[in-house]
Amino acid sequence: MQDTALLDAVERYINGEMLPEERLFFEHVRKTNPDVDQLVVEHTLFLDQFARYGEIHRLKTQLDDVHEALSQSGQIEQPRPAKVTVLWKKYKRVIGVAASIAGITALGISGLMSYFSPKVNNEKMELLSRQLDNQEKKLNTLTRVINTENAPAAPVIDFKSGGTGFLIDGKGYLVTNAHVVRNATVVEVQNSQGEYKARILHLDLVADLAFLKIEDTAFHSRQLPYGISRSNARLGEDLFTEGYPRDEIVYSKGYVSARTGFRGDSLAYQITIAANPGNSGTPVFNKDGEVVGIVRGTEQDAQMVVFAIRSKSIFRAVDEMKDDSTLLKSDSDFVHLHIPTLSSIKGLDRVDQQIPKIEDCIFIVKSNQ
Repeated sequence: MQDTALLDAVERYINGEMLPEERLFFEHVRKTNPDVDQLVVEHTLFLDQFARYGEIHRLKTQLDDVHEALSQSGQIEQPRPAKVTVLWKKYKRVIGVAASIAGITALGISGLMSYFSPKVNNEKMELLSRQLDNQEKKLNTLTRVINTENAPAAPVIDFKSGGTGFLIDGKGYLVTNAHVVRNATVVEVQNSQGEYKARILHLDLVADLAFLKIEDTAFHSRQLPYGISRSNARLGEDLFTEGYPRDEIVYSKGYVSARTGFRGDSLAYQITIAANPGNSGTPVFNKDGEVVGIVRGTEQDAQMVVFAIRSKSIFRAVDEMKDDSTLLKSDSDFVHLHIPTLSSIKGLDRVDQQIPKIEDCIFIVKSNQ
C-alpha cells in the first residue's frame, strides 16, 4: 500500500467505517505486520489529541462569549488600551493555554510525520506519549485556573449574631438556644477543627432550644465523651461550662443557686456562672462530665442573673421531633439519632482530661438573622 492509502485505511479502521470483510483482512494485516499495527496505535493517539484540542478550543470560545456578554451588560469593565506589561498580566494564563495547545499540535504533527518513516522506533513513541501527557496535565491545570477566576464570587454572608452549640450525637446533631438562630436563613458552626455549614432542624420556642444538623463533607463523626443527663441537678451542686463568649473557648465554674429559673420557671435552674451573649447555648456540666443544662442567658429584669435550661428538655424535644413526619422526610438519619446518657470522662481529672476531651464537641454558632 502507498503511505496515503495506508493512512486512509487506518483512519477508516479506527472510525469503524470498514466493511466486515475488509475489517477482517485489515486485522490480519495488523497481526502479521508490526509496522501497520504500530501505525494504528500512533494514529489513534493522534486523533485523540486532536479531539481534545477541539474541546479546549470550544472552551476558549465559550469563555470569550461569556466575557463579551459580561462586558456588554456592564458587569465587568472592558480592558482599556494598556502597556504590554499590563496585557501580559491580564492574559498570561490564556497565553499559557494557547502555548500548550501549540505544543500539543506540534507534537501531533511530529507524530504524523513519523508515520511515513520506514521503521517505527518504540522508544520515540513512548517519549512522544509522555510529552503529550505532560502537556495535557499542564493544559488541564491552566484551564482549571481560568474556570476558577471566571466563576462568580461566592456571596459574602454577614453574620449578625452568634452563640454556642454542642453535639448531642456524634453524627453532627447539635443543640443551641432558639433565640440564637431564630429567623436565620444561613447558619454556620465553628470550632478548633474547622468551620461547617449547618441546617436548622427544629425550634422549640417554649424551652428556647434549637436543633441543628451539620451538613458539610468536611465534618467527620465522632464519639461524644460526655453524657446528657435525664436527672435534675441539685441545689448547690458544682458546675462548669465551656463556651464561646468570644472567638476563643472559655471555661467557667460555679454552682446551682436555685432550683427554678426566671419567675419560677420549672424548666430551668438559676446558676452562678458568669455569662455573656455568646454563651447562649453553652452546655453546663456536673463534676462527672454530664450535661445537666444549657445556658439560656441573662435576664435584665433579674439583675443579670444567669439561667440554664434543664437537660431533660432535650429528650422531650427529640421525642416530639421523632413524631414529626415532615422532619423525618427531610432528614431520614434523624430516626437513628442516639443521645448518650453515660459519660466516659467520669472520675477523670478536669484540667488534663475532661476539658480537652469536651472541647472538640463544642462550637461557635453563627447566624445571619
